[in-house]
Amino acid sequence: MKWLFKPGRQPLTEGNILAAVGRLATPMLIGAVLQNIQSLIDLFWVGSLGSPAVASVAMAGTILMVLFPMLMGLAMGTVALVARCVGAGRLEEASAVAGQSLMLALILGGLSAIAGWYASDPLFRLLRAAPEVVGAGGVFLRISLLGSFTMFVLFIGNAALQGAGDTITPMQIMAISNVLNIVLEPIFIFGWGPMSGMGVRGAALATVLAQAAAAGVSVYVLFKGRARLHIRWTHWKPNPNLAWRILRIGIPGSGQMLSRSLTGAVLMGIVAGCGTAAVAAYGIGLRFHMIILMPAFALGGAAATLVGQNLGAGQPERANRAAWVTALLGIGFMALTAVILMGTAPALVRVFNSEPEVVQIGAQYLRTVSPFYVFAALAIALGRALNGAGDSLAPMICTVLALWGLQVPLAILLSRVWNPPTQGIWWAIVIAMTVHGLLVAKWFQTGRWRRQRV
Repeated sequence: MKWLFKPGRQPLTEGNILAAVGRLATPMLIGAVLQNIQSLIDLFWVGSLGSPAVASVAMAGTILMVLFPMLMGLAMGTVALVARCVGAGRLEEASAVAGQSLMLALILGGLSAIAGWYASDPLFRLLRAAPEVVGAGGVFLRISLLGSFTMFVLFIGNAALQGAGDTITPMQIMAISNVLNIVLEPIFIFGWGPMSGMGVRGAALATVLAQAAAAGVSVYVLFKGRARLHIRWTHWKPNPNLAWRILRIGIPGSGQMLSRSLTGAVLMGIVAGCGTAAVAAYGIGLRFHMIILMPAFALGGAAATLVGQNLGAGQPERANRAAWVTALLGIGFMALTAVILMGTAPALVRVFNSEPEVVQIGAQYLRTVSPFYVFAALAIALGRALNGAGDSLAPMICTVLALWGLQVPLAILLSRVWNPPTQGIWWAIVIAMTVHGLLVAKWFQTGRWRRQRV
């Protein structure tokens, strides 16, 4: 693996903050875009199989997010502890944190596979999916869950590297996964030579195999001692105290992601009541917004690492400045992309599905929600900064209040009184998104995160 070029060794606790944000966020942005391109690759190839296939993949993706909240929380705990240890110069402890996190990732991935194997079809029926969507989506979801441990290991391995300040290697690892996925997707979906096409089943299998290869590279890099982390087999032994320190940060983060994922599933169920075309349109719109939110997530990841390392080095003021720099950059980017999305919405939806009803509903979604993603960028950047400080409880509370206190009730109400009903759902999303961003910013301004112990 010598072709993996080494990340910069300049400390993140000194020098120009904007330059530090750029060094961290740029590779993270590229890696995140590559990760989400995998979803678009699925959607592109599956789109040729018709609306039921598109709807099945979209609904499966929503369900996967419900079943993987602990993965996101575990990543938060890993980044926060690794960054704090690296900032304080405790490199052996940082490596031990990474090893424990990978051990936890394998356990949680296995549990998700077992639970999902039995729950796939019932979950689709719970979301009121049409029979043809249940059949294809259940197969896609079961295969994805059987290979879920690969996603867990890949995600946590990259989180450990990020906490240590290395965002270049995770970017390269995601490139490996994408190249494999691009090659395997059409072969497994449509067949090649004597190999018969497997349709939606093939899309899931290709993605799992690509993730498995990338996860193997991530573990190899960590065992080779890159980015100031050097995992040894002894670090994989259960350490209840260290595991609890990771989970103490991760559990509230998991609660936040679980709340968001459950809300997504409930919204998908509400949208499903508007017909299969609405589900397909919503799925396409969500994929586009995940792509445009990638800079905000990358900047938020940079904020988490910078805040964690600078708190570890005893520099809370520098941590505060870094968080606000990332937030302002995210807001500016969201404003620019909103203008582009609003102007090109129908054409963008038509790339994946040209059915008139799908194009119309999808364009309405993009044009309604996109301008308000500036508040999503604010919440992501400052929320990740709080997570990097080890304060994961406050962002969870803000998320629950905005989503379950506003978004779900409003979506139910407005979908019943608005014509068309999908437009009422889109406005419910907008209102909750705005309130969420303002709540997170208000809590960050209190400064209580500066005294957070991990």
